[in-house]
Amino acid sequence: MAIVKRRRRAVAGLVAATIMLGVFQFTGGVASGLRSTGNVIVSPFAWTINLIARPVGHLSSGALNYSELVAQNKQLRYQLGQAQLRANESEATNRQLRELSATLDVSYVNSLPTITAQVNEQSPTNFIASIGISKGTNEGVLVGMPVVGNGGLVGRVVATTLHGATIQLLTDAASSVGCTFGDGTVNAIVSGRGLNHALSVTAVSLKATLTPGTIFATNGLQGGLFPVGLPVAKVTAVTLTPGATTYDLKLKPVAELQNLSYVTVIAWEPGT
Repeated sequence: MAIVKRRRRAVAGLVAATIMLGVFQFTGGVASGLRSTGNVIVSPFAWTINLIARPVGHLSSGALNYSELVAQNKQLRYQLGQAQLRANESEATNRQLRELSATLDVSYVNSLPTITAQVNEQSPTNFIASIGISKGTNEGVLVGMPVVGNGGLVGRVVATTLHGATIQLLTDAASSVGCTFGDGTVNAIVSGRGLNHALSVTAVSLKATLTPGTIFATNGLQGGLFPVGLPVAKVTAVTLTPGATTYDLKLKPVAELQNLSYVTVIAWEPGT
């Protein structure tokens, strides 16, 4: 009887051990299977994420590089702009110096005192032609004083303020200048006719010698508006009409009146 019980216990233990091994084998296989199944399920997602993440990374890196390029381009444009500004300023300064030198190189002014001024306003119309300058009564500029520039007479002062003045140009329809030419024995009046029109001149007898290029200068007659010897106008065309006793002349100002930057006021008043 005791032997039979021991056999039953041994058989029961063996069966239990077999079942345990089976369970372990089964659970191990299930776990492995689950892991494999999980890998199969997860792998496509991981591949997709990796596939998407890589271009995004490259795009992010590209965006950073593009931003750097944009910043560098802006910096280069700024530097080029500064260099161009310096070049323009230098050119403007050199041009002003050239113009100022040309303005001061007026031998016909002789020993008369002068006042150099910058042109700060230009207001020509069809008949009215004038400029504004940066010097006025505080600097010695007075109404009636002649103004020269660019090699010839520009006009005369017709109005002043403390630090400014208005200059009536030769081409103004109200401008008239007493002139002479050649040996100074013949006098004529040169007048303005408005912007973009040739200067007019009173009749000049055919007895006088005149050719294109002849210079008319102020005659400086007593009581005149200008001192003697200021170049006023140049003859550009001479026409001889059959039967006429006077020349048909076309004149233009000696001074270039367009784009004046500097002028010289001659400290001379009519009657002095």
